[in-house]
Amino acid sequence: MQLDILNIEGKKTGRTIELPEEIFGVEPNNHVIYLAVKQYLAAQRQGTHKVKTRAEVKGASRKLHKQKGTGGSRKGNIRNPLYKGGGTIFGPKPHAYDIKLNRKVKDLAKISALSAKAKENSIIIVEDINLDTPKTKTFESILGKLNINVAGKKTLVVLPEYNDNVYLSLRNIPTVDGTVLSDVNTYEIMNSNYVIFTESAAKIFTEEPADVVEA
Repeated sequence: MQLDILNIEGKKTGRTIELPEEIFGVEPNNHVIYLAVKQYLAAQRQGTHKVKTRAEVKGASRKLHKQKGTGGSRKGNIRNPLYKGGGTIFGPKPHAYDIKLNRKVKDLAKISALSAKAKENSIIIVEDINLDTPKTKTFESILGKLNINVAGKKTLVVLPEYNDNVYLSLRNIPTVDGTVLSDVNTYEIMNSNYVIFTESAAKIFTEEPADVVEA
């Protein structure tokens, strides 16, 4: 997959980059994308919900009246779940919502997400963004020149490494999110209308893996 590299003015630089087909050109697997997104959203839940059982609410433990001979139903103490202020039956308890996914499944989901965005022509390669000072207005201007409407479209900016000025410039734009390539996940990709890779981040896909030298 060959893409033009644009400058921050939104114009072609004359350079192109060849992104690997095995990452950006596979047939998206919708099920593994679903699993990866489900895992991400589940992990965001705190799981701190808690109600009190009849053993934890306030109230005397004496039996309200004798078991037989009253003509009424049998009753235990005032903490009975059937009474106002009593405990809760089968209420929620604190627990984690984490879902385990194998590494290969997560990798396939991320590849499928990138390939899906590539099919939609939603991937943009722009030359490295270097800002002297954090400035949201400047970053909005760059996105505008890339024909991205920040008012109605979500954008994910992927950097090769953390850049303080870029991050501080984009964090105040509600529809724009930034991340480093090593931290990008399936949910962020699928939740964005556009995925912008800086040139240095995109070139990581084209680098040959280093040979392992055995001792």
